[in-house]
Amino acid sequence: MSPDVPPDTALYSGKGPFPLSPSLWAATASPPPPTEALAGPVQADVLVIGGGYAGLSTALHLAERGIDVVVLEAREIGFGGSGRNGGQVIPGLKYDPDELLAHYGAERGERVIDFAGRTADIVFDLIERHGMDVPRRRAGWIQGAHTPQALDLAHRRAAQWASRGVDARPLDRSQVGALLGTDKYLGGWIDGRAGTIQPLSYVRGLARAAMNAGARVHTASPVTELKRDGTRWVATTASGSSVAADRVVMCTNAYGAELWPGLKPTIIDANTFQVATRPLPEDVRAAILPQGQVCSDTRNLLLYFRLDHQGRLLMGGRGPFREPRGAADWRHLERVMAKMFPRVAGIPFEFRWCGRVAITRDYLPHLHEPAPGLLIDIGCLGRGVGLQTAMGKAMAEYVATGDRAALPVPPSPIKPFPLYGLRRVYVNAVVTWYRLTDGGV
Repeated sequence: MSPDVPPDTALYSGKGPFPLSPSLWAATASPPPPTEALAGPVQADVLVIGGGYAGLSTALHLAERGIDVVVLEAREIGFGGSGRNGGQVIPGLKYDPDELLAHYGAERGERVIDFAGRTADIVFDLIERHGMDVPRRRAGWIQGAHTPQALDLAHRRAAQWASRGVDARPLDRSQVGALLGTDKYLGGWIDGRAGTIQPLSYVRGLARAAMNAGARVHTASPVTELKRDGTRWVATTASGSSVAADRVVMCTNAYGAELWPGLKPTIIDANTFQVATRPLPEDVRAAILPQGQVCSDTRNLLLYFRLDHQGRLLMGGRGPFREPRGAADWRHLERVMAKMFPRVAGIPFEFRWCGRVAITRDYLPHLHEPAPGLLIDIGCLGRGVGLQTAMGKAMAEYVATGDRAALPVPPSPIKPFPLYGLRRVYVNAVVTWYRLTDGGV
């Protein structure tokens, strides 16, 4: 890291020539547990690489079983997507239940649906069980529909989940308008299982819980080499320290996929950008998301927004693929917010930040077992808070018992995106096309 970059870079909006500024989550998060860099060679039953939701959930659930586990995080807890996301805890996957059944078949499909439907429960249960200092609210998620076709899809989606006993219902235009405080959607649906958290506080809470259970968590310990040595795995860090373990679970997602050969070309590590206002005046706050739901919409380049626990309005969406160069890289979100919520016009923006997401070819989470004793988890896809927490619990059960039925999706071969070297070109082309076809706010 260059000397002009603050050491706690999870708290900042990006890297590169744009001067770094604190993210909203860094400014309002509970403190992290004390951790140190790995020093000297150590032994463990299981090594977890990556100190985000998936890695720390895996470590926590392994440690609770009495398994000796070490976590190596390259920077600090929450440096990657776990400390930079929108804090929306949304169950399910990108695909609806009927589509998952068609993709996986009846037996596996039902297991995936059951797993995906319970991901938000696992997050909120962990927060309560471990007494985490995490601002949270569970009032539901609204998906706003921006076209008649999207509205039909949203209502079918609500019906599919409602038929499975979920608190889900369709919404018409007036209902969405009243719940969101904007007239820009034709309707949508609401999923009562969802909610909000302070995401950096949550991942720090996971780290503290894992350490209390006996896991050894080391930050500032980037793994530079991972290799098999006889019957064990050995991971070496940049400082020359090492961990020898029987099993390895790799949970780096968009940050660190280059560690295993061929893994990085299996994802598009797109940038998602967010802005947050100052705390809204009470009269404005009462008119926007008055019941505390979160929202993301049906656009291909979706918009997502919520209020934080101190009354700020957040807006997120796609930004440049490159790292930010200045405040202008967030200007499109500021314009959209003013159009959607005219009441906030003139209220200053207090925070701007961004982070990488791991997008897979089929928009599904992937597990890989490229070698004996190595399990790789990759792909968040807009559901990372709940999905990766639940995936960590499932991976811990698999590692502890060897029962593949514990895994929600079967391990698959590592397959790269075609023409991966041109990804920036075709991602920018797709983004341009979606902007044309999504229509304005």
